[in-house]
Amino acid sequence: MSLQRRLLLYLLVCAPLVWGVALYFSIDQARHQINELFDTELIRLARQLQSTLGPDIGRAEGPLPPAPQEGAPDAGESDVRDLAVAVWDQHGQLMLADREGVQLPNLPNRSGFFNEDVAGRPWRVYYLQSLDGRWQVAAGQGTYERDELIFGLMTSQVAPWLLVLPFLLALMAWAVRRALAPIADLTTELANRQADDLQPIPEGPTPAELKPMIGAMNGLFARIDALLVRERRFTADAAHELRTPLAVLRAQWDVVRRSGSPDERTQAERKLDAGLDRMGRLVTQMLALSRVESGALPALVEVAWTPVVEQAMSDCLLLAERRGIELSCEWPPVGQYPFPLMGDENLLTVLLRNLLDNAIRYAPVGTGVVLRFTQDTVEVANDGPPLSDAQLRRLGERFYRPDGQEEGGSGLGVSIVRRIAEMHGLEVVFGTARGGQGVSVQLRFDAAHR
Repeated sequence: MSLQRRLLLYLLVCAPLVWGVALYFSIDQARHQINELFDTELIRLARQLQSTLGPDIGRAEGPLPPAPQEGAPDAGESDVRDLAVAVWDQHGQLMLADREGVQLPNLPNRSGFFNEDVAGRPWRVYYLQSLDGRWQVAAGQGTYERDELIFGLMTSQVAPWLLVLPFLLALMAWAVRRALAPIADLTTELANRQADDLQPIPEGPTPAELKPMIGAMNGLFARIDALLVRERRFTADAAHELRTPLAVLRAQWDVVRRSGSPDERTQAERKLDAGLDRMGRLVTQMLALSRVESGALPALVEVAWTPVVEQAMSDCLLLAERRGIELSCEWPPVGQYPFPLMGDENLLTVLLRNLLDNAIRYAPVGTGVVLRFTQDTVEVANDGPPLSDAQLRRLGERFYRPDGQEEGGSGLGVSIVRRIAEMHGLEVVFGTARGGQGVSVQLRFDAAHR
């Protein structure tokens, strides 16, 4: 069921329900007020009747004036059949009564209001006992007269409402459709959009209730656009980067096929193996970059750095032995926890492996690479020549490698490191190692997580 139909249903059900409850309380209050008014009139009538019996209460000196008969000129709109008076002496003998009063029951020694049946109809009777007990006066009124008055009053109030109710419901339906028109306009705009149209939805005179939703949708569009930009950039970079190694591999394979001597063939095969290694490393790095670019971070756990360091160093051990690089790890003093962090150990292994791999590749042969932990930082440093400020600024660009490098690489390692660091609330700081020689890469918490 649509929101508009649901709201209309609630209004069409709740409006008559509330109106009916209000009508019930109005009738109850009107009945109370009318009963109070007529009961007061009955008391006044009884007292006036008793006062006509003589100067002293209980002593009659003359007959009761006759009550106006139905159809008398001064009767007006009243119906005297709905009123009755009667007087009894102390022996219960009816002394005085009008035409309707003779049917009133005698209740000796009673005072106050009583509901009685008179001629098969309900009546409300007020009994007044004289102070000396010689007389009892009764004044009564048919309750149907009160109900008729209440019905007349309520009819005069309800009838206009019943006549107006259909127009009121129609007006509410129009108001609901009018109020929900911005939602319909938003739906139409989104339905008519092209799949690649990620422009923000203009707010304009949008109702305040829709602004948070439009803001959230615009934020979603911005994130989707950024994701598509990253995907397009990755696809373009991958196509550009793969073109060169594939061409080199084809050329090296042609050299292998056409080589004439065993030495020439062996040298060509060695170059082909190096090209295949470079291609394999490039594909591996690109897959890793694609995985971390997706932003899918598994459940975070407290990182145990010892197995992470062992795995990363084990992966780089062959390269370090080939180049004669000594790998070492420095831990903080006993009693200090090395760089407490909640993260994903697999991704952090990839991060350290890339840092160690780059440090080994660009360190001079026979030197060392150190992985250093403190309570606040993780640092990887080598003993190679320091990089210039321009080179340090460009580190992290995709497929960028400093000039003059003999070792193979794809230029994606630092990009992967930066992305994994961002996912863990870390920043990567490049600089010169201790003593003014070598390159240092330091991991620390960024400003938001520091």
